[in-house]
Amino acid sequence: MTPKTRPNDEPVRLLFEMTRDDNPRLYDDLIRFNKGTKRVNRLRFLAHEGLLAQLWMVTPVGNGTPVMASAALPAPPGVNPMAARHTNHAFDAPPVGEEA
Repeated sequence: MTPKTRPNDEPVRLLFEMTRDDNPRLYDDLIRFNKGTKRVNRLRFLAHEGLLAQLWMVTPVGNGTPVMASAALPAPPGVNPMAARHTNHAFDAPPVGEEA
């Protein structure tokens, strides 16, 4: 990796608020834990698992455009393609004109 493409070793710090209206399933899962380390670790775990699911389900084609792997390859055992498709866009920016 060149210095420009090498990821920084700086920690990523996030501070955000979320209501149940934003994402009911995620909110309900996280609210089970008291504020602090357990909730943060749960969010970290869910983000990691979502990333792994997304990487399993998205494959770049020759021109660099990602395509759903389930269209070209069967889904790995134990992976629900519909759930993985849903998580692929969970953290996308909202469409233009909509507030976050």
